[in-house]
Amino acid sequence: MTERHVIDTRTEYSRSLDAIAAGTGPVAIDTERASGYRYSQKAYLIQVFRRDAGVFLFDAPQLGRFDDLNTLLHSEEWVLHAASQDLPCLRDVGILPQRLFDTELAARLLGMPRVGLGAVVEETLGVHLAKEHSAADWSTRPLPASWLEYAALDVELLVDVRDDLEQRLVEQRKTRIAREEFEAELHAEPTPPRSDPWRKLSGIHSVRGLRPLAVARELWLARDEYARETDVAPGRLVPDRSLVAVVKALPKSKEALAGLKEFTGRASRTELDRWWAAVERGLTTDNMPEPRVSKGDHIPPPRAWADKDPEADARLKQAKLVVARIAEALDMPVENLLKPAYLRKVAWNAPDAPSRESVAHVLAECGARPWQIEATAQSIAEAFVEAAQNGAPDAESKS
Repeated sequence: MTERHVIDTRTEYSRSLDAIAAGTGPVAIDTERASGYRYSQKAYLIQVFRRDAGVFLFDAPQLGRFDDLNTLLHSEEWVLHAASQDLPCLRDVGILPQRLFDTELAARLLGMPRVGLGAVVEETLGVHLAKEHSAADWSTRPLPASWLEYAALDVELLVDVRDDLEQRLVEQRKTRIAREEFEAELHAEPTPPRSDPWRKLSGIHSVRGLRPLAVARELWLARDEYARETDVAPGRLVPDRSLVAVVKALPKSKEALAGLKEFTGRASRTELDRWWAAVERGLTTDNMPEPRVSKGDHIPPPRAWADKDPEADARLKQAKLVVARIAEALDMPVENLLKPAYLRKVAWNAPDAPSRESVAHVLAECGARPWQIEATAQSIAEAFVEAAQNGAPDAESKS
């Protein structure tokens, strides 16, 4: 077995571009990040494979930008597994695919029961792919040889997997569906940042009172700032449970904070002044948080529909049944046929006279793809009509 090595000089990188250009067919690409270890979500290793060229392992931080690789392969199809996870950090270094084949998404559309890379490789090629280094700290340097072999295998088989899945898509007449899904994934807008990101603190739901919430906010912001400065995952500095323990205890002095045995983490004592300053800000601020995030026009959770709007509740339940039947007939997960959020929106804001056109209009505004609208809009409209008829009072009860 050839020993893998990392390309970390511009000279070797330039030579690799010549080799990749001489290759043939689609280009498989993957990234390794250091989630859970680093604050950033940048790529620390980028793996590329092309037939007749081989595997290339690039040290992304060392090389910086990959615009010339992007230019070289601009018109080629890029093969990724779970592309939505890798596309953001690839774009950060100048790699912007124009054509995409996502093997994970294709596996979902084909109704495969397991869609992780290892499972899909085994299902399509009969090869067992070990995943023992998937949660490793890829910011480590030098990278161990076993990690490099693992990283290479992530892309070395991906084009073969793509070809097998493509054939299955043809056989199931799902090639158009897959292309629309790949295109949508490629051009998906990034998720907007949360207005109050500190509210994602694990365990904050158990905190009562505005003053403790203010302390929680200041502690979260202080930790996030320090994590960003040091490029360390926030939870590795001070875990969420430790911050929540401080919030519930509301210590009255720095000494009391230091003496809180539930306050743990590698930076809990070395940065004690930082955490105490945050506690003090929370205890004294006049800028109190809202008791809960304002939802604006937010649609209530379905469990509350029966009380808030029984007619919408009936529409949703009837529509969910028909959409589930369509998904079963197409042999794919319901959420890939139509996002549950889209169905909830059209059920909550249903037109007075539901029709295929009116339902299709709402689904299109949500972001549903043409194939999804064609597959579901008519049936959803009919489900709404049936729900209204089933719930309508009879003539005697009216009189």
